Amino acid sequence: MKKNARMEKFEVLAERRVNEATKKIQLIGNLSNTANYEYTEKHVRQILTAIRGEVKNLELRFGSKGKSEKEGFKFKV
Repeated sequence: MKKNARMEKFEVLAERRVNEATKKIQLIGNLSNTANYEYTEKHVRQILTAIRGEVKNLELRFGSKGKSEKEGFKFKV
Protein backbone atom coordinates (compact mmCIF):
# COMPACT_ATOMS: atom_id res chain seq x y z
CA MET A 1 0.00 0.00 0.00
CA LYS A 2 1.49 3.30 -1.11
CA LYS A 3 1.56 6.20 1.35
CA ASN A 4 0.28 9.53 0.22
CA ALA A 5 2.50 12.62 0.25
CA ARG A 6 0.82 14.16 3.31
CA MET A 7 1.44 11.02 5.40
CA GLU A 8 5.05 10.81 4.23
CA LYS A 9 5.58 14.46 5.16
CA PHE A 10 3.98 13.85 8.58
CA GLU A 11 6.25 10.86 9.26
CA VAL A 12 9.44 12.67 8.25
CA LEU A 13 8.62 15.74 10.36
CA ALA A 14 7.32 13.74 13.34
CA GLU A 15 10.39 11.49 13.48
CA ARG A 16 12.73 14.48 13.34
CA ARG A 17 10.79 16.47 15.94
CA VAL A 18 10.36 13.59 18.38
CA ASN A 19 14.07 12.76 18.15
CA GLU A 20 14.93 16.42 18.78
CA ALA A 21 12.53 16.56 21.75
CA THR A 22 13.95 13.40 23.33
CA LYS A 23 17.50 14.74 22.96
CA LYS A 24 16.44 17.99 24.67
CA ILE A 25 14.84 16.03 27.52
CA GLN A 26 18.10 14.09 27.91
CA LEU A 27 19.96 17.41 28.13
CA ILE A 28 17.59 18.55 30.87
CA GLY A 29 18.40 15.28 32.67
CA ASN A 30 22.07 16.22 32.56
CA LEU A 31 21.22 19.11 34.89
CA SER A 32 20.74 16.53 37.66
CA ASN A 33 24.54 16.20 38.00
CA THR A 34 25.16 17.72 41.44
CA ALA A 35 28.89 17.91 40.76
CA ASN A 36 28.13 20.68 38.29
CA TYR A 37 24.81 22.16 39.41
CA GLU A 38 22.85 23.00 42.54
CA TYR A 39 19.07 22.86 42.62
CA THR A 40 16.17 22.31 44.98
CA GLU A 41 13.32 19.84 44.94
CA LYS A 42 11.11 22.79 44.03
CA HIS A 43 13.14 23.32 40.85
CA VAL A 44 12.74 19.65 39.95
CA ARG A 45 8.97 19.71 40.56
CA GLN A 46 8.57 22.78 38.37
CA ILE A 47 10.56 21.26 35.51
CA LEU A 48 8.64 17.98 35.65
CA THR A 49 5.28 19.74 35.94
CA ALA A 50 6.02 21.81 32.84
CA ILE A 51 7.09 18.76 30.82
CA ARG A 52 4.16 16.62 31.99
CA GLY A 53 1.77 19.45 31.14
CA GLU A 54 3.05 19.64 27.59
CA VAL A 55 2.86 15.87 27.18
CA LYS A 56 -0.74 15.95 28.46
CA ASN A 57 -1.57 18.71 25.92
CA LEU A 58 0.02 16.61 23.19
CA GLU A 59 -2.06 13.57 24.16
CA LEU A 60 -5.23 15.66 24.09
CA ARG A 61 -4.40 17.05 20.66
CA PHE A 62 -3.89 13.58 19.24
CA GLY A 63 -6.85 12.20 21.17
CA SER A 64 -5.02 9.19 22.60
CA LYS A 65 -2.55 8.06 25.22
CA GLY A 66 1.11 8.40 24.37
CA LYS A 67 3.71 5.66 24.31
CA SER A 68 7.28 6.03 25.47
CA GLU A 69 10.13 4.95 23.25
CA LYS A 70 13.46 3.69 24.59
CA GLU A 71 15.46 4.26 21.41
CA GLY A 72 15.14 6.98 18.81
CA PHE A 73 11.59 7.50 17.65
CA LYS A 74 10.78 5.70 14.46
CA PHE A 75 7.41 4.75 12.98
CA LYS A 76 6.73 1.04 12.95
CA VAL A 77 5.58 -0.49 9.70
